[in-house]
Formats: sequence, C-alpha cells, structure tokens
Amino acid sequence: MKRQIFGLIVLVLFGLGVGLKEAELSARAIEDVDFFGTWRLIKDQSAEIGLYNTLSIVISGDRDNIRLDQKWGTQRSLTDRLVLRVDGSVNRVPITDRVFPSNVFMGVSRAVGEDRLIRAEWGPEGKTLMLTETCPVLVSQGEKAIEALHTYTLSDNGGRMTYTIERSSRTKGGSVRFVLQREGYRRAYVMRLADDWSVDGNLSEQAFLISLQGTVNRKGPRLYFIYPESWDFTYTGAVHDFYRDSKDYLFTELRSSRQALQVFKDDVKGYIVWDRTVRTSLIVAFTAAGLEDAVVVDESLISLVEDAGFEKIEDFRGRFTGLSDAAIYRWAIDRYWSRCSRDFIIWMGGEHGRIMKPGVADWGMYQKAFFCDLSTRKTDEEEYALADRLLGDMNPMAMVMGWHSYAKDLEREHVTLVSSHGHRVEGLHTLPNLSFSHQVPEGKGFVYRNHHSAKEGIDHRPEKKVYLSCIQTDGLGIGAWLEPGRGEIPYAWEVIMNYSWLAPSMMEFFYFTATPNDYFIGALSGPGYIYPKAVPPDRLPSLIKEAERMMKLLDLKVFEIMDYSEGATVEGNTELTEEVVEAYMKGMSDALGFVNGYAPAFTFAVRDGRALVSYDYYLSPTRTEEEAAADIYELAALNSRRPYFCLIHVREYSNVQRVKRILDRLGPEFELVPLDVFLAMAGHTPTFRERFKK
Repeated sequence: MKRQIFGLIVLVLFGLGVGLKEAELSARAIEDVDFFGTWRLIKDQSAEIGLYNTLSIVISGDRDNIRLDQKWGTQRSLTDRLVLRVDGSVNRVPITDRVFPSNVFMGVSRAVGEDRLIRAEWGPEGKTLMLTETCPVLVSQGEKAIEALHTYTLSDNGGRMTYTIERSSRTKGGSVRFVLQREGYRRAYVMRLADDWSVDGNLSEQAFLISLQGTVNRKGPRLYFIYPESWDFTYTGAVHDFYRDSKDYLFTELRSSRQALQVFKDDVKGYIVWDRTVRTSLIVAFTAAGLEDAVVVDESLISLVEDAGFEKIEDFRGRFTGLSDAAIYRWAIDRYWSRCSRDFIIWMGGEHGRIMKPGVADWGMYQKAFFCDLSTRKTDEEEYALADRLLGDMNPMAMVMGWHSYAKDLEREHVTLVSSHGHRVEGLHTLPNLSFSHQVPEGKGFVYRNHHSAKEGIDHRPEKKVYLSCIQTDGLGIGAWLEPGRGEIPYAWEVIMNYSWLAPSMMEFFYFTATPNDYFIGALSGPGYIYPKAVPPDRLPSLIKEAERMMKLLDLKVFEIMDYSEGATVEGNTELTEEVVEAYMKGMSDALGFVNGYAPAFTFAVRDGRALVSYDYYLSPTRTEEEAAADIYELAALNSRRPYFCLIHVREYSNVQRVKRILDRLGPEFELVPLDVFLAMAGHTPTFRERFKK
C-alpha cells in the first residue's frame, strides 16, 4: 500500500502556565502546559460513540517523549496507544487491531500489519503538539489512506478538553466533537428544590438539604441548588448553566434526599433534631449544625439519617415548649455564642408563622454564624436588648446577613440598629447557594468592565429638554435581569458590591451577560446596606472608604444612597444632611455622581461639577402605564425650567419592556439617557435647588 504522510494533525493544548515571553521555548515552558493527566468524557456534550459509549484519555510523559492512551469504552473497550518521540522525526506505530474505534459501525478497518506514520514536534511555547499522520485502512473497495486532523483544546481554566476529529474522507456533517473533563476537576452535584416551605409541608426536607449543603461545601463547592421559579433570586438556573459552560463544572444531578445523603454521608458528623411545634427551634438548630458539621432534621427524617449511620448530637423536641423567642435565644446565646463568628451573623427572618425560606442558611453554617430573628423594634425590649448585645459583640463592619422578620419589626428599624453599630446588612434570607458560589473564582485574567457612556474630556452640555434616567433597584438578583426587554434602552442596575468577594463568579456572570445599555452602579449607602445618618460619625468614613475600594474594583462611577433611619418611605425624613453628603463627596473622589432615595427623597447638591440627584419618581408596580406616563408629564409641568432632570426608580417587579412602553408614551421633549450622562449633564447645568435635611 502506498503510504501517504498527512499534512498537520495538531493537538492544540492551551495550558495553565501563562506570563512567559512569546519567544521563550524551554523545558519549563512545555512543562507549564498542564495537559498531562486523565480526562473523562462528558457524554451529554459529546458526539455519540457507537458500542463503546464513552472515552477516556490519559496523557503522560515529558518534553521529549509523550504517551497518549485513548480508551474507548469501559468493560468492553479498546485502548489506542501512541508513544511518540517529540523531536520532529517520524514515529512508526504498528497497527495491531483492525477496529476503527471512533465509529465501529462504519465499514472501515485499520490495516493490521501496516504502520501509522506520525511526526511529532512542539509548537511555540510548548502549547501545541503537532503530529503529521496517515492511517492505512481497508474498505469494501480496497485499500485507502485516511488523513485526519485531531485537535485537543484545553479550556482557559485547564480543566476541560475539547477533542475534535476532522477526516479528509468525511465531507458532510463537519468534525466529530468530544468534550472531556480532567479527572477530579470541578465535579459537583446539583439538585432541584421543591416550591414548598411550610412547616406542615416540605420545609423539613428543604431545611435538611440546605444544612447538608452548608456542611459539605466546607470541603469545596460540591452541592448546588436550582430553586423554584417563584424564588426571590431568579438566577439560580442561569448561574448553574454559566458554571457548567464557562467554569468547566461537571454537575451530576441528585434526585432525592436519600441519594444526596449517600453521596455525602462521610462528610457529616451527626444530626440536630428541631421541634416542628416550635418554629424557632429550627433557627437554633442551624446554629448548632454549623458548629458541629451536622444536618438539621425533624422527627420524620430521623430514620433517614440513622440509616446512613449518623449519630444524634442535639434534640430540641420539647426543650423550648412554652418559651418566648427571647428566652429561646437567651438559651442559645449561653450555649453557642462564644463559638460563633464575629464577622457574620444571620437574621433568619422574612416569612413568619408556618413558613420559612432559609436560603442563606448554608452560608451561615459555612461561616459558623449565629442564627436568630430577634426584633429590632425598641418597644420589644427583651428581643431588642439581645439584638443590640449581639451586634455590639461583632467585629467592626461585620456582615449582618439574612433579613428581619416580617412579623416583628420593619426593614428601617433593622437597618438602623445595624448601622448604629457601624455594621452592614446584606440581604435577603432567600440568598441562595452562597457557600458554593463563594468558592468559584472569576475567570483567569477577568477584569470588571462597566459600560460607561460619559467620557472624560467630553462636554456633556444639556439642551432645553426633560431628561430621564431609570434605575432598577433592589439588586440584580431579584430584579428583571432575566426578564424581557433588557438591552433595548439605557438602564441602570444596582450592584450588590459585596458579591465581588462573597460570590466573585456570580458577579462575573452579570458583567459577562450585560449589554451595552446595561449600566451598573454601587449600592447601597456603603459596602453593603447602611443608613449613613444612623452610623456613628467616626465610623462612617471607614465604611465609605471600603465602598470606594469596591467601586474601583467593579469599575463603578455612580453610587446610590438611601436612608430611612428617621421614618417611613413617605412620611419619614429621608433627606440627607449636608455633613453626610460632604462625607460621600470627599470619600469617593473618583465618583462621577450620586443618586439618593427610594421614593422621592428631595436632597440635591452639586460639588465641583459632581451632582447628587434624588429620585423624583417611584414607578409603582401597580401603577398603570397610562397613569405613570401622566405622572411624568405632570412632574415636567411642575418643574418647568429646562433642562429638567427626572430620575426614576423602577421597582424590581417591573421589567424593561414595561418601562419602555411607558416612556414611549412621552413626547419629543422627553429624552431617556444613560445614567452617567444624566449626572454629567446635571453637574454641568444644575437646574434643581440645593437642598439638605434641616
């Protein structure tokens, strides 16, 4: 048979070693390309493999000699082994088996007794291994030679390999593609949670699973949950796909609590029993489970965990019967507080009565935090005193995570007490999967880039118009990020800045999926949620400084402030003092401008061309589109001087398409502009009257 030498079979192997000069080619450069190891097929992302069903590849050797073992199948299998000198000379590889392994159901046989001829040499920086090969085969009409281009490509993270085969004989259908995962690299489990959080329903199983997550994720990001569509944070499915597709995570889906327990039983030291008749006992159980590497169960699940070999650590059945929450938490403080974190504390509030949604519990357990839902209302003297004591024991700028109880106090009471201690709130109680996402880093070399429209050196001089700008508040995760219309109009979004270190890859997801019309701003009042008027004056500068650091990291130029420490949204005094405004102007010298409020907030200021503009309109989710447009027309009539700057707060229950329909009802005098341009024009030509809290 006439042997032909095929033109390039290139193994493009992008490794983890970076930063070497382009011209440097050495043994070290090649060794830094970490393609050596064992790789396993991801079947649902790969071409079908007849008969053998699967593929594994083992690459070993050194700079001068490489061995590549491709095993097709498991028990019924064929191993195709190449041992090659990597010096440019021709390697003769004897054909000892006729099987054509990538497609055994085609009438193609390798020619046993013949040789495959392969020339191997390293490419630049050792990142490529180039092979030239021809493979003699037998088909029904005689002898042929198949020329094929095999390309093995590592992902940027070095944990996933894409293997494609392009054969000269395959003229239709394109290349054959297989995706493989490095053995042991970023393997995790995923479960889908039911939409039942009732004490009398499925809460027991949900709480058990979330406690399991908080325990097992201490050894790495291993268990992730996809929450139901009705969950406050809507992104769990989309972020799962991002981790799978962009972060090389290989997820195995678990179908039941029993299956999850079997997978992770060696990582759990025992169980805590909570009392179904005393809801608060579950909150205490989360504290105990976090400290003891345990899971929480009610009596219905005891047999499940004991069948897995777990031992009982605590049993709260009957222990708290007839006690007030203050008495229960006083007991828990005496028993557990000395062992708990002073950087994190969890308010397991939100829904009350026979409902609990403990989405943040995995994170609290991961951090060995104390759990409570104490009232921060001053008239609830016992609970308030305990809350004040706990917050007083925390380290400076501690994170108060979760949320206040809807049955006990108000958001403004909760945040006011936290702020009075110089700490920061990061909600909600439904915040999901943080023990997982905290451990997933940004992509290698990833840099946060915002979509700025206001450019330095450009004179943003307004015309005699009504300028509008829209901000969707309440954070990215519970807003309209995944709903229709995003990207169609200029739109600003609050960024939960602590995600930059709490969940960096989740923050990357939002930046990665942003359109040029999506503009991120810092929030809310600090490095987390605070009320600046309630913060002791000597502690406010350090909070602003930390917020400024996050602003620079996240490429943010606009910062949002809100303060309800002096009353309700409308009836209270939400204006800022001049001293507070000056603290932000001084502490965030790189900020282009500031926005303020939730409902209309009435504070306005300009310093050196940098504007602080409060919301002039709150778009209620229940307001009809016709009424909302009429409201904006009325504001424009009341503020007749042009330009008029009307800042609109869009509540998270509206999506961008709805906002666009409202704005489309307005006439040509109205112009929607990006927020940074809006503030630059307001700083250039301020037509509002300066106003502070008197």
